Amino acid sequence: METNEKTSKIRMIASGVIPFVFVILMMAYIFGPGADLLDFGVSLPELTIEKINFEKSEIHVTVRNTGPIPVSIVMADVNDRIQPAAIEPDKFLERYETALVRIPFEWNTAEPYAIGLTTDDGTRFERIAEAAALALKPNLEFMTFFAIIGTYVGIIPVMIGLLWLPFIKKISKNKYHFFLALTAGLLLFLGLDSIEEALDVSFENLNGSFNAVLLIATTIVLSFLGLYYASEKLTGKADSLKISKPVAIGLMIAIGIGLHNFGEGLAIGAAVGLGSIAFSTFLIVGFALHNTTEGLAIAAPMSRGKLMIGKLILLGIIAGSPVIFGAWIGGFFFSPLYSVIFLSIGAGAIFQVIVIILKWIREEGDKTLSSAAVVSGFALGVLIMYLTSILI
Repeated sequence: METNEKTSKIRMIASGVIPFVFVILMMAYIFGPGADLLDFGVSLPELTIEKINFEKSEIHVTVRNTGPIPVSIVMADVNDRIQPAAIEPDKFLERYETALVRIPFEWNTAEPYAIGLTTDDGTRFERIAEAAALALKPNLEFMTFFAIIGTYVGIIPVMIGLLWLPFIKKISKNKYHFFLALTAGLLLFLGLDSIEEALDVSFENLNGSFNAVLLIATTIVLSFLGLYYASEKLTGKADSLKISKPVAIGLMIAIGIGLHNFGEGLAIGAAVGLGSIAFSTFLIVGFALHNTTEGLAIAAPMSRGKLMIGKLILLGIIAGSPVIFGAWIGGFFFSPLYSVIFLSIGAGAIFQVIVIILKWIREEGDKTLSSAAVVSGFALGVLIMYLTSILI
């Protein structure tokens, strides 16, 4: 009897392993003896200029080989004039390898420059810097500047939004469903906004490499699934962890908004670093007004629990402070690839929070999610976010 069970188990394991063995053999053949099958056509080089930094008397260009074949950089030019250049670590780039091209050049602030790099087969790749500005250095002055901007754009607006909590706490159940749906609508817009930002960064900086659209979609799905699993565990164990369910939901909303705001901070820091944005009073007010609604998103579920000022402030900091960290990283160490990934993670986090809110409405009594309060709240949330986004 035991022998039959062991034999059956071995067969089951073998039936699961054998297909993988054949896949490995197939790949080994196509990249080994059968490599000639892949030699049809001509492979073209592809360089992606990811970043241009203007240093004192130099232009630093970060470049990545995003094509299918190795390439060598043989020449650099600025505004179509060939310039001497040093390439670190060397001019030969394997696939996805990066290099730093240092071009000695006396550039002028606020002027546009077209930076060109030519490979050994004569193919030239270009990127235009619309306004030259000295690259930011991670010093106390700029870190303080980004911290102040991040606080004004992220933390303060969220805290103001939390002031709606006493009002929401006193309204009827039907009106409460309206505000929960309003929260879901606000978050939906934030998620779509994160996807738009990720697509913009990928199209402007990654030049179609890394299958950027699929990278964004994959990251969103993985982020959604991972955080949804974590949120289900957190809300399911809320009692054992001595956390009320409203606080658990508020925490997941704050985390989702925080991840979105981190991506927003990356965009702010990168824009300042590139010298392409002026932080006028109008712009700051636009960001602040747009982000005030995020505090409302946290306040809605928290209104059904005990009023805990300390936890409320902590959730506001979790949601708003990532703008500061994002601005630091975006301003001093901007990477378009990582920006796309973080923006996509933020979108996935927000979408899972929307699912949690809709489940909460159903548990509160609106099983179909089709009441006038829910539908109008959801629509108004999206509309509010759109109208405030116009000011940015």
